[in-house]
Amino acid sequence: MVTHLFKLIWNKKRTHTLLLVEIWASFMVLFGLMVLLIYNLGNYTEPLGFSYDNVWAVNLGNNEDTTGISSKVNRVLQRVKAYPEVESASRMSDNFPFSGYFNGMGVSYNNVTTQVERYVVDDQFAKTLAIPVAAGTWFRNADSIGTYQPLIINRKARERMFGSENPVGKVVSDYEGKKGIWRVIGVVDTFKGRGEFASDKPVMIELLRNSSVYDKTLIIRVKPGTNAQFEARLVHDVVALTNGWSVDVRYLTDSRASLHQQVVVPIVILSIVCGFLLINVALGLFGVLNLSITRRRSEIGLRRAIGATGSGVSTQFVGETWVLATFAILIGLLLAVQFPLLNVFDLQAGVYLTAMGVSVCIIYLIVTLCALFPSRQAALIQPAIALHEE
Repeated sequence: MVTHLFKLIWNKKRTHTLLLVEIWASFMVLFGLMVLLIYNLGNYTEPLGFSYDNVWAVNLGNNEDTTGISSKVNRVLQRVKAYPEVESASRMSDNFPFSGYFNGMGVSYNNVTTQVERYVVDDQFAKTLAIPVAAGTWFRNADSIGTYQPLIINRKARERMFGSENPVGKVVSDYEGKKGIWRVIGVVDTFKGRGEFASDKPVMIELLRNSSVYDKTLIIRVKPGTNAQFEARLVHDVVALTNGWSVDVRYLTDSRASLHQQVVVPIVILSIVCGFLLINVALGLFGVLNLSITRRRSEIGLRRAIGATGSGVSTQFVGETWVLATFAILIGLLLAVQFPLLNVFDLQAGVYLTAMGVSVCIIYLIVTLCALFPSRQAALIQPAIALHEE
């Protein structure tokens, strides 16, 4: 039976070539869409590691002012903490959560270098963003004094750098093994500063020095219900304290939504393209099967006359669509399997394999649904009527 179906497809290869190409193209686009969905869904289900509700980011720009930068930033921070509307405030580097900024570097332990995301924060950062510490302790002011700079890493960085070792107390250096040297004092579980859709990457959190002239972003947690009137008063007071510095206030909830759009929009566009291709495949299959049944009424009538059942005729037409789909899917799988083999985009092989499985199931489901009605129509053809027409 299977051999017969392959012969039927081969004998009509010119008729089925365009449909074969459409199914193949649909599979490849569907595979890409499934990779995006599975990857981002997997990332989204992982915890962020911090709380962003009622948290604002205040970016300070010193413009042409070059004198007393650090002291002015610290004075603004103390003023912000004094507001009754502010529950907690912290100072950090420009790559605040959901900002989209990336600050990466290499750190070395036992001559093995690991690429990490780097954040520079003060001792109030964990309190402001409600970050739980899984092992060790968070920064304290006294930690800034000592031979080594204190360092906090996330679970992913601990796994990459230390494996099963306890990282607390270990000393790490930069990728050259010379410049910056840190001692690990704590470990957090996760910290996904680039949003829920970002993957959980190795992260290092370094203690900010009060004398820093580069780290001018304030993170403040305000009381629920705090409105734009306080924001306006905050900006006015900061400008007065800094003699005309620029002030940009961003709500982390808004920054998060903007960051999500950058992920969701490409998925929506690809979904529309994939849906258009699948509709074309469905219409093409439906039309080809209807035309095939019209042209093959005598063949169907003859088969019914020699004893073929209606279900047997129906199964034949469904089988032909499966064979056609199988040809296209096999070609697509030959290309898709290269992604995990070549480690394209540095994704886990399970993401690609799951995407392949889901794509195959969807393609087979669509071609089966498209074949059911025409094949049912073929099964209802009576042999006497078909042969009489012939």
